[in-house]
Amino acid sequence: MGSKWRKMKLALGLNLCTYLPRTLEEPPAVCLNSAERLSDVALLSPANWPMTPTPSSYGLRLSRSSSKSSKTCSICLTKMREGEGHAIFTAECSHSFHFQCIASNVKHGNHVCPVCRAKWKEIPMQHPMLDLSYLSERHHNDAAMNLARSLPPPRRVMSRGHGPQIQASEPATFNDDERLDQQPMIAGKSSSNNDALDNNHPVRMVDMKVYPEVSAVPRAKSFEKFDVLVHLKAAAMVTGQAVSQNNQVSQYPRASVDLVTVLDISGSMAGTKLALLKRAMGFVIQNLGSNDRLSVIAFSSTARRLFPLTRMSDTGRQQALQAVNSLVANGGTNIAEGLRKGAKVMEDRRHKNPVSSIILLSDGRDTYTMNQPDPNYKLLLPLSVHSKRFQIPVHSFGFGSDHDASLMHSVSEFSGGTFSFIESEAVIQDALAQCIGGLLSVAVQELRLEIDVVWPDVRLGSIKAGSYSSLINGDGRSGSIDVGDLYAEEERDFLVSINIPAEKAGIDTPLLALRCVYKDPLSKETATLESDVLKIQRPEKVGEEVVSIEVDKQRNRFLAAEAMAKARTLAERGDLTTAISVLEDSRRVLSETVAAKSRDRFCVALDTELKEMQERMMSRHVYEASGRAYILSGLSSHSWQRATARGDSIDGSILVQSYQTPLMAEMLRRSQAMFLGSPSNHRLIQPLLSLASQPQPKPR
Repeated sequence: MGSKWRKMKLALGLNLCTYLPRTLEEPPAVCLNSAERLSDVALLSPANWPMTPTPSSYGLRLSRSSSKSSKTCSICLTKMREGEGHAIFTAECSHSFHFQCIASNVKHGNHVCPVCRAKWKEIPMQHPMLDLSYLSERHHNDAAMNLARSLPPPRRVMSRGHGPQIQASEPATFNDDERLDQQPMIAGKSSSNNDALDNNHPVRMVDMKVYPEVSAVPRAKSFEKFDVLVHLKAAAMVTGQAVSQNNQVSQYPRASVDLVTVLDISGSMAGTKLALLKRAMGFVIQNLGSNDRLSVIAFSSTARRLFPLTRMSDTGRQQALQAVNSLVANGGTNIAEGLRKGAKVMEDRRHKNPVSSIILLSDGRDTYTMNQPDPNYKLLLPLSVHSKRFQIPVHSFGFGSDHDASLMHSVSEFSGGTFSFIESEAVIQDALAQCIGGLLSVAVQELRLEIDVVWPDVRLGSIKAGSYSSLINGDGRSGSIDVGDLYAEEERDFLVSINIPAEKAGIDTPLLALRCVYKDPLSKETATLESDVLKIQRPEKVGEEVVSIEVDKQRNRFLAAEAMAKARTLAERGDLTTAISVLEDSRRVLSETVAAKSRDRFCVALDTELKEMQERMMSRHVYEASGRAYILSGLSSHSWQRATARGDSIDGSILVQSYQTPLMAEMLRRSQAMFLGSPSNHRLIQPLLSLASQPQPKPR
């Protein structure tokens, strides 16, 4: 089913690329089977797609008659009713909108109907400083449009009790974030859920298990590199069913989120890319809780904040949807400025939710900052984002074949976030949904694993922790790993290597004592979990001892990640042949391990992933188009042990599922159901599934 679903989305994504919005003055484009093209607004909300399939194709047709008769505002997606205090604007093309919504839409340069793309002579204006109606007759004139876009955009702020208002320009300090609710623990739509804390919130938030390489070592034998696996798992958010009957993930106790999305709206995003990005942001906005706060930064040649950190109440959602839908693609790509402004929103805020994160989405390369041959990507991030005192993870999403995967991976790596590669733009929403599912389920914060040696002659040799910061004290008697946040039911595995001395007598040797210290994001209290002392049996003789599958599996993960990193370095130098050989050698070594011979699913998936990387290095063109991004997304996932989007799918890989939490999977299912559940799409599902079942060329 997963494979068919990926093919169906790919087929749909390729189809959408042929239906781009156009203005009336543009000549009709040649479309497949003469189907009409979709508007940005239609793509933003699948639930409002009034589409019917043509008899001769799988294309999607926008029904103008049904759009005109709709009583739903196509911008904020809410019902329009007279007499409820909302002015309604009816355009000359007969489409109607809330006046507030359409005024917000046209102020950013949109002078055509969002539904039918008809050019308007009369444009609703809400602010005298931005009366650009004199440009409507010169809409085709590039110079005039550039002048319009160069004006400072108005800024929306929240006024308590009076809804969104307009200001002329951005403030010097972004300390205008909306005040938090008095009861921020519950991020759902109602504060009545506070009673659930006492009943549903687990007391023990982390489970810890320790696996020695083997259970017994001969008394007279010593080991220089004896591996011990430490396995951590965060508790579930609630006991029982995680999702309520009204299908709201945010209805149970969880930590609220401050989220800043940094969106690329450069010229290369025009058309379907921007439309799909708007639809994905619509999904994010609808799934944030009333105590979660969102701010959106849009960047092209410069960057601007669309609105301050705002609670996603009903009013906040409407404001956010209006702002996102008003975006227009134009200009160059200044990722550094977008990140700087996104970090400033976090730095200047007066109030803070327990969880903070930045999401970066781009399809291009920074054309303003990173032009030197050997760029220092760390310069893209303000110090506050990657400092220990104020670290804000940046989860970056690069899509298409032209994005700078090295830049985006580095940005995420420095900040403690993940990098996802979206090969097919049709799955942008799914990739964001999976990420949001994690951010909305943080169960543990500031987790730190502390390791102490018990036996006098035992010393710590090394700690394999991937991208997590680890430390071994000078005497080798203690060490630590800074793990940070864990999502609900998320797991972490670390390999600790020690020496085991020979013994003259004794039944067992005590090795390590482990301790977890973490903060509960709901209660703000610090908790400590201590394990039993790990002991190894020391008999006179030991029969044939098989290495622990769990330990061997994690060894294979680190070996594969090392091979990926080495192959990537060789490929960047132009030596693709040697890079492929490194991956092939790694596959051969892994195939001889205990875990692989037992047909462990994770090890089988590792081999499949390494093989895929070999194929994406078959030529320089293929590597530049997708190989580099595929490898970097894999490295990001393995080093942080967190699910990322890879290639043209995010739901079919065993490796992705290995790191995917139940609530990430639930949010992904919701994203897919949002498409499949659209009433107008039911008639399209079977033809698309039939198309998906046919062999498809693999995109490169």
